[in-house]
Amino acid sequence: MFRINRQTDYAIRVLLALAKQPAGARLATSAIGEEMLIPRAFLNRIVAQLANTGLLKTFAGRDGGLQLDRPAEELNLRQVIEAMEGAILLSECMTGDSACPFEQNCPVRGRWGRLQGIILAELEHTNFAILVDEVRQGVLNPASVLPVSP
Repeated sequence: MFRINRQTDYAIRVLLALAKQPAGARLATSAIGEEMLIPRAFLNRIVAQLANTGLLKTFAGRDGGLQLDRPAEELNLRQVIEAMEGAILLSECMTGDSACPFEQNCPVRGRWGRLQGIILAELEHTNFAILVDEVRQGVLNPASVLPVSP
């Protein structure tokens, strides 16, 4: 099943909380956990991983906290998912090192490639400035943002 795991969902919430702040603002980890309903057991691990991949900065001390490492418009969903889960692949045959005997003549592989391209393009297009705008406008239902084909 193609699915974003809970840890990645929480990572997106952490970055969204930070993106809602004015540029350069810092938030306490505990404040983010409370606002975004992220269990403390997950939060520290997620923050460490996001900091190690360069998506946020951590500051120690009384005036410490968390801060985005780049402007919200330069941070997109694909970067977060790949930082948390690795490469996004719709099918194993997309890795290029598949031992599938039908690889060269497979009509399904081409479809997987096209679908994967569409998904990656949408994830790259969806930056955190867009998400913050949608929160502020009350556009919280994805079906209202994306056209639905019959």
